[in-house]
Amino acid sequence: MGKVAVDLSMSLDGFITGPNDGPENGLGDGGERLHEWLYDLSSWRERHNLAGGQSNRDAEILDEAFKNTGAIVMGRRMFDIAEAPWGDDPPFHMPVFVVTHRAREKVVKQGGTTFTFVTDGIESALERAKAISGDKDISVAGGANVVQQYLKAGLLIEGDGVTSRQNTSRVSCHKITKQE
Repeated sequence: MGKVAVDLSMSLDGFITGPNDGPENGLGDGGERLHEWLYDLSSWRERHNLAGGQSNRDAEILDEAFKNTGAIVMGRRMFDIAEAPWGDDPPFHMPVFVVTHRAREKVVKQGGTTFTFVTDGIESALERAKAISGDKDISVAGGANVVQQYLKAGLLIEGDGVTSRQNTSRVSCHKITKQE
């Protein structure tokens, strides 16, 4: 079985979007700045059907993460905000399990992305993702609320350069860079 992990761009003060995020303003006001490091990577651009981009170590790491991932879990708010911008060919190209309280029929998109809506909790979404991903990893993509639920439930990995810390009011992740 693969690892269950989170990969997020986060500001130093713990935000993953700018203020005023929503369907018409997906990353919020100024939220694109958190993700600028990705936009010119060849592996990110390929997933978004864009040509070019830099082929460097960051692009290799991102490509490896995509190749090692067999399924994705996300929250309903992330899905609702990004469904229209993702269009008919979302960048995932694999099964995605959406944790929600509102049932919806499975959505099948181009490129192998399917969105399955799971109404019976984070554990059920994770079990479904594990069943379909085999030995590959599972990525908890966001949003913040679903990531916090997985952290509080102790269902994410510790190690490989990532630590988590929580207190009664807030959960945060800290990336530790390994020196080579």
